[in-house]
Amino acid sequence: MKIIVAGATGYLGSHIVKVLQHSDHVFQAIARNRTKLSKIGVDDDDIIIAEVTKPETLAGKLEGADLLISTVGITRQKDGLTYMDVDYQANLNLLNEARKAGIRKFIYVSAINGQSMRHLRIMAAKERFVDELKSSGMEYLVVRPNGFFSDMRDFLDMAKKGKVYLFGDGEYKLNPIHGKDLAAFMIENVDSPANDLEVGGPDVLTQNEIGELALKAFFMPVKIVYIPDWVRKMIITFLRTFTSSKFYGPYEFFLTMMAQDNIAPRNGVYRLKTFFAEEVDHMRK
Repeated sequence: MKIIVAGATGYLGSHIVKVLQHSDHVFQAIARNRTKLSKIGVDDDDIIIAEVTKPETLAGKLEGADLLISTVGITRQKDGLTYMDVDYQANLNLLNEARKAGIRKFIYVSAINGQSMRHLRIMAAKERFVDELKSSGMEYLVVRPNGFFSDMRDFLDMAKKGKVYLFGDGEYKLNPIHGKDLAAFMIENVDSPANDLEVGGPDVLTQNEIGELALKAFFMPVKIVYIPDWVRKMIITFLRTFTSSKFYGPYEFFLTMMAQDNIAPRNGVYRLKTFFAEEVDHMRK
């Protein structure tokens, strides 16, 4: 099977490329330039130079592939690009070119509970693309991961200063997943008959437990400060009223995710405790 990876230089995309490098699959990766992919050992012939926001640069470059994996998306809107420009339109550009090229299947990465969060700017764009994918006539799989371990660095940033701040009582649960585990899961499921798969890491933790792990990684006493949930709601309302969607987009997403359980089927071997320890060790070097 020949696989093309879009978003290959991002956090998840680079992990997928590394998994494919040690698999039996033939693959190519899309990037604006060769620099990042060359550094991780991807041959020049396996790099497709294109900008997914510019459909003309994709023309004719997906021929011969069986499957396309897209991790294309942004958390913060920058360089004049919005969520609709990237999470929706760039993926639609890929889908249109994939159909022209005769690609059999399209795998797209959205987010856990995305269907119920279309009122958020980022999820509106992602789920609008999911709608396009479902109606495309192609075989497809939408992967809906829980938060990444890398997203949990916010807890470390707080813990480094001696306290972790949480909204409410800190008892909402989630099972974040390491990019390596998610990448492995996706490649293991390239032939899955499923159209929609949720996936999380091996440990279901409360926000309190994540805060404790972060503080203990710095050998700090456990100090968690609880902020009333009405403050969280007020912040969202204020941001939506007085700032642009370019600014508030990531904050409304983060603040909404912090106020609900996000539990997906458990998968993987990497533990958050180990990740935190490695991150702290890296900070101290």
